[in-house]
Amino acid sequence: MQIGASGGNQIGATIEELMNKAIFIDRDGVINTDKGHVYKSEDFEFIEEIFEICRNYINKGFIVLVITNQAGIAKGIFTESDFLKLTDWMVEQFRNNGVKISKVYYCPHHPDITGPCECRKPNPGMILQAIVEFDLDISRSVLIGDKDTDLEAGRRAGIPEANLHLYKSEN
Repeated sequence: MQIGASGGNQIGATIEELMNKAIFIDRDGVINTDKGHVYKSEDFEFIEEIFEICRNYINKGFIVLVITNQAGIAKGIFTESDFLKLTDWMVEQFRNNGVKISKVYYCPHHPDITGPCECRKPNPGMILQAIVEFDLDISRSVLIGDKDTDLEAGRRAGIPEANLHLYKSEN
């Protein structure tokens, strides 16, 4: 569908072109080295190239969204407040490196403790919520994860296979 003003020198845009596109990034194993249940900034080690990867996507018109399973909350290893404090610090570090994270989505559940939920990857709940909140064209969005469950969440949400990337860090 073509929209835009008639006449003049204006170029119409398709609905798809007006919708946002996002890069969905998993946290542990993509943003930071996965040391298992990281919840303190002193234990958080950024993967070196993550800022450059994000800046490259931002320069192509993508918004940056983080999607992360945080079962340590359900397991009682750390609190939701601990997670949010670390998240605020992480977002600030991205900002200091020229990257705006539009939102961090997280699942605080674990199926053995809290029962099944729609947000824990490989379920697509976090991505589906983002589609609505940010008016995303999921067919033009990208996901980077370090586990098959990350990629499966993207598949279930409708991200094209060619836009699903399994990331393996050198760290």
